[in-house]
Amino acid sequence: MNPQNGNAATMFFDDFGPRGAEVVLLVHGHPFNRTMWAPQATALAAAGYRVITPDLRGYGENPARPGTTPFAAFADDLVALLDHLDIEQAVVGGVSMGGQIAMELRLRHPGRVRGLVLSDTSPVPETEDGKRFRRELAERLLTEGMKPYADEVIDKMLAPYNVTAMPETAGSVLAMMCATDPEGAAAALRGRAERPDYRPALAALPASVPCLVLVGADDVYTPVADAEALHALVPHSRLVVIDRAGHLPGVERPEAFNRAVLDFLADGRNGRQVAR
Repeated sequence: MNPQNGNAATMFFDDFGPRGAEVVLLVHGHPFNRTMWAPQATALAAAGYRVITPDLRGYGENPARPGTTPFAAFADDLVALLDHLDIEQAVVGGVSMGGQIAMELRLRHPGRVRGLVLSDTSPVPETEDGKRFRRELAERLLTEGMKPYADEVIDKMLAPYNVTAMPETAGSVLAMMCATDPEGAAAALRGRAERPDYRPALAALPASVPCLVLVGADDVYTPVADAEALHALVPHSRLVVIDRAGHLPGVERPEAFNRAVLDFLADGRNGRQVAR
């Protein structure tokens, strides 16, 4: 898909489930691609939802652009995709960086977001040390390629015990990271360094926009305490901690993750308030 907006990226995406059904837009994290959502897309489509899983600009099949990709550009790309598909509103979910892009979408295009699913992510802007780290990592990826970084972080993306116990899953996650274009990853890291503070927008979410906060019990990047703070901040939110998972519970424990998402969506369908 090539949106008419000249600033938007060419979008590669998968579209699952019945047309006309409630839409769930799932946004992958760094440095992954849309295939990470395969277990969720299968389960949600089987339950009667339409699931859109795009590759972000510079990731997966989407060509990279050098420089910096602001989160606003990612959010606008996603809205251009919704426009292309004639979708007015969606429940928007994301993991890690993808969760921050979901927050950005809500900030920039509030009318397009029917609900939020925020997995292993943080609304807090970068510190000066964090900005420096993102920029230095961007340069490192351009110099070294993706593999040294991927090897270094695999036991942080997945809980270390899952790297050992789930070798096929770990291999798939490693392959996704290594296949990412360093130029696209670097551009996103530079944009991520400059992301805004999403806390005011989240604190102001109305009851009509419920939020599910998910976190792996052993996530070292965004620990359970961070998820608890996010849950406390967001009205009409629900917190689910996924046992025996790290930073990617949708990959590590897909059945538990999918059950939490489906319960959340079903409550929204039936007009029930999210229990805190």
